[in-house]
Order: sequence, then structure tokens, then C-alpha cells
Amino acid sequence: MSIDSLPWKVFRVHGANSGIGTVSYGGEHVVRRKDIDGSMSVPTFYGKELRWKREAAGLSLERFLEGSFYSKTYLSDIEHGHRRMPIELARHSDKVLGTDGFFERNCEDVRKAKRSGHAAYFEKVLEAEKFALTIEEWCPTLIPGLLQTAAYARAVVRATHPLSPVEEVEEKVNGRLARAELFEVDHRTPEYWTILHESLITDPILPFPEMAEQLDRIVELAERCRITPQLVLRKAGAHPFMTGSALIMTFRDAPPLLYTESLHSGDTIDDPALVKEYRRSYDRLRAVALSPEASLDLIKAAAEDYRNGKQPERLE
Repeated sequence: MSIDSLPWKVFRVHGANSGIGTVSYGGEHVVRRKDIDGSMSVPTFYGKELRWKREAAGLSLERFLEGSFYSKTYLSDIEHGHRRMPIELARHSDKVLGTDGFFERNCEDVRKAKRSGHAAYFEKVLEAEKFALTIEEWCPTLIPGLLQTAAYARAVVRATHPLSPVEEVEEKVNGRLARAELFEVDHRTPEYWTILHESLITDPILPFPEMAEQLDRIVELAERCRITPQLVLRKAGAHPFMTGSALIMTFRDAPPLLYTESLHSGDTIDDPALVKEYRRSYDRLRAVALSPEASLDLIKAAAEDYRNGKQPERLE
């Protein structure tokens, strides 16, 4: 009798959270595969293909990774489509599995799929923020992308790309909104801390009702304890980061990462010494900002002013 024809009630599943589980029948253990739906996305498709070829070669995660610098967790995330495949691991896979450059050639497909609606230089941030323990962001000129409403994101994208067709604009808007799923999952990470310049709440770039909606979004996330916002006032005087923005991420099992951006380019920095300098400047900036409680009160008051058809007064 084949294993698949036996009653399921007699089976005991081992390792249910792993890609491969075993079931018991008559004292014998039989391997049963917990399959991955490769149709879900391009990264999932290539991750499934990688796992299929690795298992067909009879290689465990540990043996497959010999000679590389990647962990079992990292590889498992790739095989399940949760992380993109770095070019170095693609080359390692082709070498170990003898796949004649298959994974290296298709790495770009995975990268494009992961950054849908985003610039190529932003792709490392898109992946990293999903695994971050903390995200600290300083935004002197725009509400951060993670906090933007559709109306705000659309205004920013349209201003930056005035000749883009509507469908491209909407793709970029949807890409920004999708990032905010970080705040909707059950777990409490990442801890997100943002410092905003006062002008972002008092100098509207949208009609008043839409500005009220944007500020309400910030308030809602803060009151759910998903973000901590602070404001730097115009009268704060000289402070670090008087020019430029910064996004700093820390991780449980990786070095911290820094991202800075200008109009049409961005730079991801992982040099520990330089990231440390940015962290020091961010802490000094936090010291001149209003407290989270006072900042939230001002954001709420500004939202109410916009709802009442009034522009908030500058806090000179």
C-alpha cells in the first residue's frame, strides 16, 4: 500500500514549520514535502526552483551553504520568497548545483519584482526594512514614505515625475502604500521613530481636507504605538542634519544600515564607522526636538485646523 493511500489520522507530523516534514506510520518515518506556491511572485518562483534543485542534489541547507557567508535562515527566507537572492549567492548556487548560470541570469528578474513601483537604488531598503528591529528616520522636507497617504504620495510622485503616465504614477503610489504593511502585522517590530520638521505640518502641499487626512494617519499610528514622531521647530537653531535626510536601520543578526537620498538618487551605506557617526548625529537631533507627547499634540492641533479650513500657525 502506498503512503498516500493510508488514512491521514494515523500520521504524526514532525517539523511542521520546516520545508520538509516527516510523518510516522507503523514506526517508520517518511519524508513529505511542504510545498511552496511558486506562482505567488517572481521571488517565490525562483526560491522554489532553488529549493527543488538543492533537494534533488541531496544537499541539506548546511552542505549547500559550505563555502559561502550566508546563514541557514537567510537561505530559507530566499527559498520561500521572503528575501531577494543576492548575486553572490546566485553565483554560488550555479556553481554548487551546476545550473550553468541560471540563477545569476535570473537575479535581475527577482530584483525588479521586489522593487515594483520603486527606483533600483531603493531596493536594499525595501528588503531590509522587513527584517529591521528599529527604523529611525529624519525627514526635513517630506512626510516619510512609510507614513504617506495615497493623496500625499501621489502629489509627491507627480511633482517629481510630471511627465509620467497615470499608470506609472499609480504604480509608484501603490508601492509606497504597500510598505506601510509593516505597521499592520501582529508583531511589534520594527520600532519606528521619525523626526519631522515643523514645516511639514504647517506648510501644506495638499488641499486642507487631504492634509488633515495625512496628519490623522500619523496620529493614528502613534496612538497604536506603532510609531514615535517628534517635531523639530524652526526656532530650534543650529542642529545636526540641517541638510539631507537619513534612514537608519538596526537588525537582530546583521550590522546596521544607513540610507540617504537626494532628488533622483539614493545611497545605502553599511560601513559601521560611518553609520555610527550618523547615529550620533541623529541622537543629537533628537535632543533638540520636542518630546513625542508635545509633538503629537501639535500634529493633532494642526489636523484639526485643516479640518476647519484653517492653515496652522507657524510655531515661531
